[in-house]
Amino acid sequence: MKTAICYYSRHHGNTKKILEAMAQAGDVELIDVTTRQAVRLEHYDCVGFASGVYFGKFHDSVLSFARQYLPAGKPVFFICTYGGGMGSSARELETLAAERRCSVLGSFGCKGYDTFGPFKLVGGIAKGRPNEADLEQACGFYQKLQGAYDREVHL
Repeated sequence: MKTAICYYSRHHGNTKKILEAMAQAGDVELIDVTTRQAVRLEHYDCVGFASGVYFGKFHDSVLSFARQYLPAGKPVFFICTYGGGMGSSARELETLAAERRCSVLGSFGCKGYDTFGPFKLVGGIAKGRPNEADLEQACGFYQKLQGAYDREVHL
């Protein structure tokens, strides 16, 4: 399964750590939405969108990128890191996927070191995360995605 994961990862690089681990588990191209222009996502079997959670949602650059480049009918998945909680952070992406008739294969989220806003005053939260267990779970998630994609394609 040839996969593109379109992502935004700054501050502590939590999301990128997860994605680099996943990229070792398959044919994955990581696309930084802040540096890459004019992407052809229709050339991939599956597309992921990844970001830290900012005020309960994915970063605006990921949402804008998805609105511009997500082709209709493409299987998608979502990945996030968060300090407080995952909540309904992928809601806008799920809505976009539904509008474009894209099947959602799944979502993965894990804690990530967070020093944004008031957390900076206490030295941050979720220190040491993502850790090795998180990276292993991310790889397991990607392997399950591959199975879900294979089942969807062979139906």
